[in-house]
Amino acid sequence: MNKFLAISLISLAAACSQGEKDASAQPVEGSSAVAAAVEQSPLQAMRDQFAVVEMAPDVSFLSDEDRAVVNKLNQVGALMSEIYLRQRSEENPAWRDAIADDASAEKDLLLNLFDLHFGPWDTLNENKPFYGDVAMPDGAAFYPADMSKEEFDQWIADHPEDEAAFKSGYTVIRRDGDRLIAIPYSTHYREWLEPAAALMREAAAITTNDSLKNFLTLRAESFLTDDYYESEMAWMDLNGPIEAAIGPYEVYTDNLFGYKTAYEAFVTIINPEESAALAKYKDFLRDMEANLPVDEKYKNFKRGFESPIAVTYQVHGGGDNVPGVQTIAFNLPNDERVREAKGAKKVILNNVLGAKFDRILAPMADIVLVPEQAALLKKAHMSNKTLFHELSHSLGPGTITVDGEETTVNAQLQELYSPIEEGKADIMGGYNVLYMMARGEIPDTEKESYLATHFVGLFRSMRFGVAAAHARGAAFQYTYFKDAGAFEWDGNENKYRLDFAALENAISDLTRDVVILQANGDYDAAKAFLDQYTVLDANAKAAIAALTDLPVDIQPVYADEL
Repeated sequence: MNKFLAISLISLAAACSQGEKDASAQPVEGSSAVAAAVEQSPLQAMRDQFAVVEMAPDVSFLSDEDRAVVNKLNQVGALMSEIYLRQRSEENPAWRDAIADDASAEKDLLLNLFDLHFGPWDTLNENKPFYGDVAMPDGAAFYPADMSKEEFDQWIADHPEDEAAFKSGYTVIRRDGDRLIAIPYSTHYREWLEPAAALMREAAAITTNDSLKNFLTLRAESFLTDDYYESEMAWMDLNGPIEAAIGPYEVYTDNLFGYKTAYEAFVTIINPEESAALAKYKDFLRDMEANLPVDEKYKNFKRGFESPIAVTYQVHGGGDNVPGVQTIAFNLPNDERVREAKGAKKVILNNVLGAKFDRILAPMADIVLVPEQAALLKKAHMSNKTLFHELSHSLGPGTITVDGEETTVNAQLQELYSPIEEGKADIMGGYNVLYMMARGEIPDTEKESYLATHFVGLFRSMRFGVAAAHARGAAFQYTYFKDAGAFEWDGNENKYRLDFAALENAISDLTRDVVILQANGDYDAAKAFLDQYTVLDANAKAAIAALTDLPVDIQPVYADEL
């Protein structure tokens, strides 16, 4: 057993909870310290946080042509994974080879965890290493590991002509002697982007769907030019059974600035009936914006309100979509130019959502809420919460003016943007569900059921770890609700009891506060807000600890070919 592995096992054993210590495994031969660590099985406890779920959605209605296109896109997804593995760390391939070459009895488990998390860092535990002792840089592999925020900012101050390239979502920053330089993604990742572009063109040649052909052709070109505007516009116009989002999108991995996008792939099949049933809500987006509980100056009517809603079944993934916590829905594109021209598309991954409700959220309710309120949870409201979360990403501040200059919320809040935006979408989503109930679009009799489902959902997210944007977004809701008297801790039941009226008022008040926070674009105020509200109390920690026997998330397994 190499020293790198031994250090990891010992440190994990020291940090594991009592529940993890009780989950024993057969010890391996070696030093007593390593044997004790294996006996306590911290690696197996980590693995058991994810429930493996075989995904086999019904795709019998697809034509042979559609299947051929999907199989090409699955191959593109695998290339997105190769890039994202290196975006987390360019040492990842070498580290994986080192694990594979090791003779330790834990090798297979380590490889499994490495592949699950796309590297040696536990995505559920603040990206702490489970293999080796190298800390994951805040900027992942987008920047030099030894580069500070101050050095980056000073370089731009001294070289203002580099600002656009350095802050671009499509460049990596590297050292060239005593200089910092920006390298385009299309150059740095060309080894994988060129074959990805070729596969996209091959898929475009197969399909007779003009909108899909146009998107695939333009996205292939985007891979080689880093200009995604036209292909994003084309993606908004997609129609037909195949819904594929493939490219560099989210900035969650860049915890240094929140500038750099990660490559990913969602290959999904649309359910037309379920999509049509939800499509009506997109027609209320302008009304939802007008109904926000803020002064008119904070409302954003600049964005386009075209907002297609697709209920889909995921058949494959790639890149940032694969490791750790699984996405149940997404709202893309993130380019504010496209959002202002066309809005954004909401895609619900119904098979992933359903698996999470059945395996995690429903049994979680019995642990978090007093019995009579736990019984209120419904899968339909997990779906509503998810849909209106995604719809609310298209509402509120986007392009803003700070000190007389036009900018964006993302640019102003930097690495704080993701947790605040995820929390905003969540709380505003709840506000808009209640608004739909007030309008009679969703039965008002379901209000308590929705509120209970929303509250338990916070605990599902908070288990993802404080490094995760969705977890921090859930944490600030929890603390805000606590301060508003929206719940109490029942000491007899050791569970929460909700005050539904107070919770409804708190949802409105927090929606107001977060919209104003984003509209002002004040980094220091945003940091103070997160510092105040993302600290969990003892009851929350106890409730989360009581969930140990439930999986934290699922690991879906998809077929490589249909």
